This record gives sequence, C-alpha cells and structure tokens, in this order.
Amino acid sequence: MAPQRFHEQFDHIQRSMPDVPLAMGPDDSAEFMYEKGVVLVRDGEEARIVEDTVRAHFTAAPDLDQEQVRRAGPRTNRSGITRIRVGDPGEGGRDADRTVAHALRSVREHESRAGHRMVARNHVVHIAVNACPGDEPVPAPLSEPPNPAAADTPHDPDTAVGVLVVDTGLVHDYRSCGLLAHTGGDAQLQECDDQGILRQYVGHGTFIAGLVAAVAPNTDITVRGTLNDAGAVLESEFGEKLFEAVDASGWPDVLSLSAGTANGRTDGLLGVENFMRELREQRTLLVAAAGNNAGAAPFWPAAYADLPGWEDSVLSVGALRSDGEFGACFTNHGPWVKVYAPGERLISALTGFDAPVPYVYQHSTYDACRYGFSYGCTCRHPRHSGALSDETHAAKPDQVMFEGYAQWSGTSFATPVTAGLVAAHMTAHKETDPRAARQQLLASNVEFAEVRGAHVPALRPPTWRAVPVVRLGPGL
Repeated sequence: MAPQRFHEQFDHIQRSMPDVPLAMGPDDSAEFMYEKGVVLVRDGEEARIVEDTVRAHFTAAPDLDQEQVRRAGPRTNRSGITRIRVGDPGEGGRDADRTVAHALRSVREHESRAGHRMVARNHVVHIAVNACPGDEPVPAPLSEPPNPAAADTPHDPDTAVGVLVVDTGLVHDYRSCGLLAHTGGDAQLQECDDQGILRQYVGHGTFIAGLVAAVAPNTDITVRGTLNDAGAVLESEFGEKLFEAVDASGWPDVLSLSAGTANGRTDGLLGVENFMRELREQRTLLVAAAGNNAGAAPFWPAAYADLPGWEDSVLSVGALRSDGEFGACFTNHGPWVKVYAPGERLISALTGFDAPVPYVYQHSTYDACRYGFSYGCTCRHPRHSGALSDETHAAKPDQVMFEGYAQWSGTSFATPVTAGLVAAHMTAHKETDPRAARQQLLASNVEFAEVRGAHVPALRPPTWRAVPVVRLGPGL
C-alpha cells in the first residue's frame, strides 16, 4: 500500500467526518483509521474496570491528564459497547494517538487475567480503507452489455431470495434500470456536494444491487444507506446500524457487505460482536468483502469466516483479476479468505437513466497507476462532477459522461457477485437455507485461481465474461 494514497483517503474521510478527529494506526503505519482520544469497551462491569484502570494509569503518569478520562457515550446499547474518552481529540497529529496507546497498554494485565480483549480503538469501517485501488467508476462503452450479463432466470415473488445490501443507498433514478425492477431501500442522501461535485462512492450501492440482480434475477433486493457518509462509519456506530438494517425489513436470506477494516488483531471487532453473535443464531448468510489492502491481515467482519462458530454463517470473498485466472492486485488474501470471484472491470448500473442528459465526472491531474493497469483507480485521483451535462460541460476535454452503466473494480464487487451465486443456487436447487446453499455451492465447485502463488477456490458466474488484462507499464 502506498502511504501517500492512504493520506489522501484519510483527508477525504476526515472531511466527511469533520466532528470526529481521526488518527491512523497502528502507531505510524497506515493499516486502518480510528477515532482520536477514545477507546471502545463492552458496557457494564468491564467498562467500569477499564475506566478505573485507565484513570489510575494516567494519574500516575505526569505527562497524561487523568481529568480527560470519562464516558463519552451511552452506558448501554444494543451493540453492547460504550466509548470512553481518554484524551483531547485535538491533541497531536494524524500519525498516532499516544493517549489511546497508553489506554490500551494500561489494561493489558486485566485482559491477560480475563483471557480476552477488553478495550479497542474505535476504528473507521469503510468501503476502501486504504484507497488503492478503491477505484472510481468510468463510463461503460455503449456497445458493452453488463458484465456479468443478466441471467435468464425468471423472477418469482413466491420463491425470490431476499438479499440485503448494506452500503451507500440507491441513486434517485435507479428504477429506470430494468435490472433493478425488484430492488428497493434507502435513497442516497446527497449525490452532489455544494459545488456540484459527485460525492465519493455515490452509486456504489446501486452498482452492487445491479450485480446481484444480474447473477440472480430471482431476488428481492433491499439496499440500506448505512455507509452514506463517503462510504464510512465508526465502529462504535456500525453494530447498531447493522441491527437497524435487519430490523427494518427482517433478517434476509443473504446479507451482502462490501466494507470493513483491519484492526491488527485476530479476534474480530468489539463494535460488531453482539451483531455477529445474533447473526450466528439466525439463518442469514453474511457475504463480506475481504478488503482492498493487498495484504494478508484479517479484515473484519469478513474474517469471521475463519473463526470457530461462524464458519457456516460468514463467507469471505476476495477479488479475481479481469481474466479470472489470478487474484486482483488489490485484493486481500490468506487462509481466512474462503473464495474469490470476479471483481475487476465489471459493468453494472450506476446513474443517469432517466436524465435528459447524463451525469459527468471530471478527472483532476493524475499520475500513472503504480500497478500499470489501464482502469481508473485512485492512483489516478479522479474527481467526480455531479452537474448534469450540457453543451458547456460536454465541450470540456477533461469530462466524460455516464449513460446508465459504468465499469468499476474492487473487492466490493466480487462480494455481490458471490452473494448472487448463492441466491442463484438456492433458486436452481429449491434450497431454502442460504447456509446450506453456501456449503453446497463451494462443495460442488471445481474451479480454482491463483492468488499470490496459492491455488484458491474461484466462483465465476456463467454469464460473466473474461476481459483481457491490459498493462500500461511494468507491474509488481
């Protein structure tokens, strides 16, 4: 991962969360982002122990202010966690937060005796945490149909598989796309900013819904706007928002989630612990993205697929390159990633279906992709403009137009492709249990790909077509 790219994404997310000072960690590395001056703990007795322990530690240290240590959120909530303030969020730079680091260290002895973690950073859960590629969409050629193309399975309201997409919501004109006839949910809160610039990740949820519908037409899809804030949400809010998403329309057959975070640990996220326990008791299958960090560190919640007790309820998905033979350069990898699916240069629904003129987006000056690929990733710093095109806009050489469909790459999109394949298997085999369908699908699969030298299970939809790999320069 390129640190410069992470700093650029850090700046963008910080602007989208102006009231939440952020730091990057662990220490000065760029593995994840988290809230400064705050730690997360389980509510109840553990919260009291942590608060007292941190306050005593800070009192004994002359350069730390014990007056800062206090509760900073509700003492109880459905997600089972609470925030404890341990320092001034405005203190220090972005590269580390010494008060949080001291707080974490102060509790180690208690954690050792308890045999489990008691305190954690408040991580930012995001669509593309490290921003590389986390690429921006480019208009699909008018001659190119969706990829994967729509399967010919008819939609049957009595047997349709329920799919919940937790993402950025739906663009205002999504219903003009025939693929999305059986899709509903939350509207994108704000498609453009005050300057008319299309906000980052606008259309992401719509694009994902289009992929599910193409692979599995016999689905009823609901898209929630949980990640409307530039694709990001704090861990302290994430568990509660996941509960809200399933409360709104019931637990679905399949939950598709294309966001998460690393945390430097192998035991999950405190903020979603209660939700994941509840998920385990339901029949829902969580299909979760393995992340775009190009690393092997566990990415949560996808990595729950490798924890005892969640093997059947979570499926973690990595991304294949456009030729389908190798892993995409950006995909996370490792034994905790259970399957890989096409995630590069896919074509699906985006925006502008019923507008008299399409949306446009404007590229700022960019440098070449460090991997040498031809698609537009964040190595190229694209900047979208959401103003509807007119003759003045169209005449500008640095603008291109969307006319309904876009091409996009990311592990985000391998995830709904896999969710769609599970749903399609349920329909084809009259299987009503999504977890059984997951097991059957993987057991019957005989396809493999190569990822970082390892042969891994690969799921390729029958309507997906391979796209030749094009490099503009030497790759890694």
